[in-house]
Amino acid sequence: MTLDIGITLAVLFVAIVSLIWSRAGADLILMGCLGVLVATGAVQSDDALLGFANRGLVTVALMFVVAEGLQQTGAVGFWVQQWLGQPKSRAAAQARFMIPTAFMSAFLNNTPVVAILMPVLDEWARKFRLSVSQLLLPLSYAAILGGLCTLIGTSTTLVVNEMLISESTKIVAHVDPIQPVGNGVPGEEAANIVANHAARRARYVPLVNGLTMFELGWVGLPCCLVGLGYILLCTRWLLPDRKPVGGQFDDPREYTVEMVIEPGSPLVRRTIETAGLRHLPGMYLMEIERDGHILPAVSSNDVLQAEDRLVFVGVVESVVDLRRIPGLKPATDQVFKLDGPRGDRCLIESVVSDTCPIVNMSIREARFRSRYNAAVIAVARNGQRLRGKIGDIQLRVGDTLLLEAHPTFAEIQRNSRDFYLVSKVENSTPPEHERAPIALIILLGMVIAAVKFGMLKSAMIASALMLLTRCVRGPEARRSVDWTVLVTIGAGIGIGKAMDQTGTARWIAEGLISVAQGDRIMTLAVIYGLTMVLTNLITAKAAASVLFFLALPTADQMGISPMPFVIAIIIASAASFATPMGYQTNMMVYGPGGYKYVDYLRFGGPLSIIIGIIAIALIPMIWSF
Repeated sequence: MTLDIGITLAVLFVAIVSLIWSRAGADLILMGCLGVLVATGAVQSDDALLGFANRGLVTVALMFVVAEGLQQTGAVGFWVQQWLGQPKSRAAAQARFMIPTAFMSAFLNNTPVVAILMPVLDEWARKFRLSVSQLLLPLSYAAILGGLCTLIGTSTTLVVNEMLISESTKIVAHVDPIQPVGNGVPGEEAANIVANHAARRARYVPLVNGLTMFELGWVGLPCCLVGLGYILLCTRWLLPDRKPVGGQFDDPREYTVEMVIEPGSPLVRRTIETAGLRHLPGMYLMEIERDGHILPAVSSNDVLQAEDRLVFVGVVESVVDLRRIPGLKPATDQVFKLDGPRGDRCLIESVVSDTCPIVNMSIREARFRSRYNAAVIAVARNGQRLRGKIGDIQLRVGDTLLLEAHPTFAEIQRNSRDFYLVSKVENSTPPEHERAPIALIILLGMVIAAVKFGMLKSAMIASALMLLTRCVRGPEARRSVDWTVLVTIGAGIGIGKAMDQTGTARWIAEGLISVAQGDRIMTLAVIYGLTMVLTNLITAKAAASVLFFLALPTADQMGISPMPFVIAIIIASAASFATPMGYQTNMMVYGPGGYKYVDYLRFGGPLSIIIGIIAIALIPMIWSF
């Protein structure tokens, strides 16, 4: 063992321990360790930064923008709600959302898919009194399983595939079978060197183009199907019913809000039940005004008509959900007279003070929109049910107003004497449903184009089209990119480069081969198991980026194709179920589901082993050594 190998192993050990026990993010830890390797000379600074120029990393960043476009247009959430319907059992509920989740995750990055569906499932669970803790972790697992089926299913797969293309291209370009001849090497030995070089070059030539779009599905699809079956069968016994963190602090304040059904709305000629307006969580439909007549006793079988004015009473989160339903708009026309596009606005809560100049005036008389450049869409008054149109409500001291306005309203009015309190409602920007078909067409075009032109070019074009068609705006696109994920990927690749250049990867590979006694299947199982353990401890991207540079020297030492080992690393790093920190979607549902660490180990641990057995059995059948 050389000094460089010792330093690299020590840094790698510190990184693993820190990722397990430290509260610092994976991006900070890996960047710090990479800095140590550069400072000690274990890796050159230019090589350390190559990970940040990785095509897969750029593709991941672009995919965040594409997913944001789908979310901002409401192209996914509402239609998923319609697909979910009304379940008859827990297993039926899980089957309804896991199938579309797995399908979407095959073509979108897992993280934005879970981010889009979490509020949808939370609302659905509240609507039908389901345990949200038995939905959110299966949601994360279904997204992970679906991501195993295609090249673009996970960011980890994209990154490893680009590393495979890059390294294979270098090997094919630099391994010259003629070079050893005539350099004083004996004839028989020179012939063996030539043959070995030619064989190594031949092994890497088919890998220069990387994986095709659906090639991974030969292993990923069986793993996905078996994994979904495991979740449906075992949730009852292995996943307890937990209470989400903060559930006891639900906001009891009720607003009265009036909405209108637009002409041409998909809600027209549907009953209240089938339109999904009967079982809204934290909200109920109080009455309908139609052609000047009030229908106070609203039945589930009442058929909706264009221009119906629906009066709801409920909490602020449900008002936000109402605005996401296509064809349903606020009854007040003041919303459409505000400055700037609706996509730039949000909901803001403000409490009327005793020095507000419009107290005891109706909202219409006070010319609220003209005065504040904000539209009142709902009013809450100490639990009272306020009747009449929004514009006719007379404001009183202590009334809580729900406003649609530009986010700067909160900054401008924060210290105003007109309001006691001003606060922005998170994630309340109204979706632009009219652009949803455009967003879906762009997504479909990206998937089709990726087969012919590659994922990077397709993602570039798709993200540009999302911006050009205003499915997502510039500020939203910038906010959608998770920079911590990108830094983790880039730093992980840099550490992997250090392992390769210092000989650490080859040193570990020799040890692995000796442990497996040269058996190919056993070596495959060891690499898969090592990747699976590290993935659940230090995150998928970090484990995959580092262990990729272990697979190549291991294959070279054995004189076989590295492809089975690379596939094992892709599957094992993506199939992270046993810990919350192993995969970002697992951590996303941790708090909202009220889970404990042991829930992941008890429910996800057996699933990790099952997926591993399937993968190890199938990989050698499809990618030969």
